[in-house]
Amino acid sequence: MRLFRPFANPRPAVGGQSQTIEFPNHSRSYDPTRRAVRFWGHDNVIEASFLINEGALRRLAPDVCIDEPGLLQAFDSNRDLIYAAAAKVYVRGGRGSYELDAVDF
Repeated sequence: MRLFRPFANPRPAVGGQSQTIEFPNHSRSYDPTRRAVRFWGHDNVIEASFLINEGALRRLAPDVCIDEPGLLQAFDSNRDLIYAAAAKVYVRGGRGSYELDAVDF
Protein backbone atom coordinates (compact mmCIF):
# COMPACT_ATOMS: atom_id res chain seq x y z
CA MET A 1 0.00 0.00 0.00
CA ARG A 2 1.43 3.39 -1.00
CA LEU A 3 0.80 6.44 1.14
CA PHE A 4 -0.08 9.67 -0.61
CA ARG A 5 2.04 12.59 0.62
CA PRO A 6 0.92 15.70 -1.30
CA PHE A 7 3.49 18.07 0.21
CA ALA A 8 6.48 15.78 0.25
CA ASN A 9 9.59 16.94 -1.54
CA PRO A 10 12.36 14.63 -0.32
CA ARG A 11 15.98 15.61 -0.77
CA PRO A 12 18.96 13.39 -0.07
CA ALA A 13 20.65 14.28 3.17
CA VAL A 14 23.98 13.53 4.74
CA GLY A 15 24.12 9.85 5.62
CA GLY A 16 21.55 8.88 3.00
CA GLN A 17 18.51 9.95 5.01
CA SER A 18 15.90 12.04 3.25
CA GLN A 19 14.85 15.31 4.77
CA THR A 20 11.90 17.48 3.92
CA ILE A 21 11.10 20.98 5.02
CA GLU A 22 8.04 22.69 3.62
CA PHE A 23 6.66 26.17 4.13
CA PRO A 24 2.91 25.74 3.60
CA ASN A 25 2.00 28.49 6.07
CA HIS A 26 2.95 31.91 4.71
CA SER A 27 2.71 33.50 8.15
CA ARG A 28 5.61 35.64 9.24
CA SER A 29 6.04 38.15 12.02
CA TYR A 30 8.41 40.94 12.90
CA ASP A 31 10.53 40.45 16.01
CA PRO A 32 11.47 43.97 17.22
CA THR A 33 13.91 42.70 19.84
CA ARG A 34 15.95 40.75 17.27
CA ARG A 35 15.18 43.19 14.41
CA ALA A 36 14.29 40.20 12.28
CA VAL A 37 11.42 38.39 10.61
CA ARG A 38 10.33 35.04 12.04
CA PHE A 39 8.69 32.30 9.97
CA TRP A 40 8.03 28.57 10.31
CA GLY A 41 8.58 25.43 8.33
CA HIS A 42 7.22 21.92 8.74
CA ASP A 43 8.90 18.55 8.37
CA ASN A 44 5.92 16.21 8.66
CA VAL A 45 4.80 16.83 12.25
CA ILE A 46 7.97 18.66 13.31
CA GLU A 47 7.80 22.45 13.29
CA ALA A 48 11.00 24.44 12.86
CA SER A 49 11.28 28.14 13.60
CA PHE A 50 13.37 30.36 11.34
CA LEU A 51 14.57 33.90 11.79
CA ILE A 52 16.01 36.07 9.03
CA ASN A 53 17.86 39.05 10.41
CA GLU A 54 18.00 42.63 9.18
CA GLY A 55 21.43 42.15 7.58
CA ALA A 56 20.20 39.29 5.42
CA LEU A 57 17.09 41.21 4.39
CA ARG A 58 19.23 44.23 3.50
CA ARG A 59 21.40 42.00 1.31
CA LEU A 60 18.29 40.79 -0.54
CA ALA A 61 16.68 44.24 -0.73
CA PRO A 62 19.39 46.93 -0.40
CA ASP A 63 16.92 49.83 -0.55
CA VAL A 64 14.64 48.42 2.15
CA CYS A 65 13.28 50.80 4.76
CA ILE A 66 14.55 49.47 8.09
CA ASP A 67 11.27 49.33 9.98
CA GLU A 68 8.62 46.66 10.50
CA PRO A 69 6.64 47.28 7.28
CA GLY A 70 9.83 47.57 5.22
CA LEU A 71 11.39 44.37 6.54
CA LEU A 72 8.14 42.42 6.13
CA GLN A 73 7.88 43.69 2.54
CA ALA A 74 11.50 42.66 1.88
CA PHE A 75 10.64 39.20 3.21
CA ASP A 76 7.52 38.91 1.06
CA SER A 77 9.37 40.07 -2.07
CA ASN A 78 12.12 37.49 -1.58
CA ARG A 79 10.15 34.62 -0.09
CA ASP A 80 11.36 31.99 -2.59
CA LEU A 81 15.04 32.82 -2.01
CA ILE A 82 14.51 32.85 1.75
CA TYR A 83 12.75 29.48 1.73
CA ALA A 84 15.53 27.99 -0.41
CA ALA A 85 18.18 29.25 2.02
CA ALA A 86 16.15 27.97 4.99
CA ALA A 87 15.89 24.52 3.37
CA LYS A 88 19.69 24.44 2.98
CA VAL A 89 20.39 25.15 6.66
CA TYR A 90 17.64 22.87 7.98
CA VAL A 91 18.72 19.55 9.49
CA ARG A 92 16.12 16.96 10.48
CA GLY A 93 16.40 16.20 14.16
CA GLY A 94 18.66 19.21 14.59
CA ARG A 95 17.86 22.26 16.59
CA GLY A 96 14.35 23.65 16.73
CA SER A 97 15.23 27.10 15.42
CA TYR A 98 17.54 28.51 12.76
CA GLU A 99 18.80 32.01 12.00
CA LEU A 100 19.53 33.14 8.47
CA ASP A 101 22.24 35.77 8.11
CA ALA A 102 23.61 37.71 5.12
CA VAL A 103 26.23 34.99 4.49
CA ASP A 104 23.40 32.54 3.71
CA PHE A 105 22.59 34.52 0.53
